[in-house]
Amino acid sequence: MKTNNLTVLADMYGCPNRCRHCWLGHMPNRRMPDNSDKLIVEYFKPCFHSVTFYSWVREPDYCDNYAERWEKDNEISVNAKPRRFDLASFWRLARDKNYVRFLKSVGVNTVQLTFFGTEEMTDWYVGRKGAYLELLQATGTLIDNQIAPRWQVFIDAENATDIIELLAHSEELKLSERCKAFDGEFSLFIHSGSCDGENRKLYPLRINKEDIPVELIPYYINYSESKTEAELCEMLADDASRFSYHNENEITLNVANTFDVYFNFTHMRPEWKIGNILTDDSSELVRRIINEDVSALSLARNTPVSALVKRFGNSQSHKIFDCVDDYKAFLLNRLLEANVG
Repeated sequence: MKTNNLTVLADMYGCPNRCRHCWLGHMPNRRMPDNSDKLIVEYFKPCFHSVTFYSWVREPDYCDNYAERWEKDNEISVNAKPRRFDLASFWRLARDKNYVRFLKSVGVNTVQLTFFGTEEMTDWYVGRKGAYLELLQATGTLIDNQIAPRWQVFIDAENATDIIELLAHSEELKLSERCKAFDGEFSLFIHSGSCDGENRKLYPLRINKEDIPVELIPYYINYSESKTEAELCEMLADDASRFSYHNENEITLNVANTFDVYFNFTHMRPEWKIGNILTDDSSELVRRIINEDVSALSLARNTPVSALVKRFGNSQSHKIFDCVDDYKAFLLNRLLEANVG
C-alpha cells in the first residue's frame, strides 16, 4: 500500500555558482537528458502516494525555458504540486528582465539572497566575480516589482567587520522604507550555517562566539540559544543517545546529475548515497529509502554521541554553533570521513 509522500529534487541544469558555504557540496555541472524528469517520476510513482518533482537541487530556474519548466514540474508531479517558497535565481534576476515577472505570476512575495559581506568577500565566497553587484541589482529589481528581498548573511572569523559595512549599506539603500511602500518587509539575518558540505571546509574559520561584533548580535538568529563548541562538548560528554536522521511520512530525496540518489539530510557524498536510478532495481532502492538502509545511518545508529564528542570534539574551542543538532551532524560527518579515509 502506498503511504509515503515523496519530494524529489533533481540537479537537471546545474548552478552558476561555486559557493564556499554550499551544504550540498560542489558537483560538476552536467545537464541531464531531457527525459530525465519523467524517468525519475515513473521510477518512484508505483511506490509512493504522491511524488512532487522539482527540476533543481541547487540554483532554481537555471534554464532558459524556466516558465515552461515550472509548468512541466507541475504537470508530471503526482498527487502533490511543487511550491515556490522564497527561492529564486539571483543570477537570472540580473540578466533577464522577464524573470521577475514570472516570479510574480507564480505567487512569489519574498526572495532570499545570500551575502558574505561586501563586494570582495561576497564574490570570493560565491566563487565568481560580479556576484555581489548582481545581488544588489537583484535586490532593486525585486523591490521595484513589489517582491521583498530577505538578506541571508553567513559570518565567520574573517568577514565579521565586512558584514558591519554590509549592514550600513543596506540602511543607506533604505531597503526597509522601499519595501514598506508596498506593504512588504525587508529583513536581514546572520548565522554561521551548518557545518557540512563546503561549509565543513570552513571549520577553521568558524567564528568564536565572543568575537561576534556587538552591532551584529541583534541580527544573529537565535544568538542566545547558540553555543560554543566547548559548551557543547561539556553538555554532550555523557550523552549515550545516538544522533541520526529520520523521515516520517514525508520523504525528500536529492538526485544528482549522475542519477545517484541521496536523502535531503546533509551533503551528497558517497557514504550517504542510497543508490542509482539507472543501475538499481526500483524495489530495492525504495526499500533502502523506506528502511533508511544507508551505511552512514547504520553507523550513526551504533555510535553514542558521547563517543563522537570524545573522538572529534574540541573542548577548548569557542567556535559558535547555532544549534545542538548542527554540532552533532558535524561530529557524525567527521566520523564518516575518518571511516572513508
